[in-house]
Amino acid sequence: MMSSKCRRRCIRLVALCMAGLNVLSGGMRAQNIATAKGPGSYIAIGGEVSAFQADYGRRVIYGGALFAEVNPTWRYGLEGEARYLRLHSFESVTETNYFVGPRVMLKPGPIRPFIKFLVGAGKITFPAGYAQGTFFTYAPGGGVDYIAGDRLSIRLIDFEYQLWPSFSSYGELRPYGISAGMSIRLNPVEHYPKDASRSRWH
Repeated sequence: MMSSKCRRRCIRLVALCMAGLNVLSGGMRAQNIATAKGPGSYIAIGGEVSAFQADYGRRVIYGGALFAEVNPTWRYGLEGEARYLRLHSFESVTETNYFVGPRVMLKPGPIRPFIKFLVGAGKITFPAGYAQGTFFTYAPGGGVDYIAGDRLSIRLIDFEYQLWPSFSSYGELRPYGISAGMSIRLNPVEHYPKDASRSRWH
């Protein structure tokens, strides 16, 4: 039979262990509250400046783009863009793109590389404006975003390689180029607790 002295020691030991577990679990709960709520779903809109090798006339032409992102999660989303290339053109040749497709972020953190695959319409105005054509286009690409804050993201680089398979009987058109810009998130990030730092969810 256990002595009363031994019993008291066991009770104290159990009480001490329970108190320690309670302190540890409380700390873990506090940490989980801060990290449980990530950026979640969000919508963002932005703009870019672009430089593209037009592949028609072998000339680099410049312009800008508007884009929108719809993201059910931080990793997976849809991106749509409208790009207008008008500057430094060859004999008034211009190109316009209207694309949409999936985009996948490759890792969390303030620096976020991504890949994308867009499809849509590529429109070209031929020299001296004598004709125009609109063609089915698909455009694989990728880039890097920098998350500068709860609402602001900087698109450090966005590379896109376009294929216009039905351009003409002479072969497909293959413009490619780079862009850079920024976007604004329309819905704010919700932090738990409210003073949690941005590094918690990035």
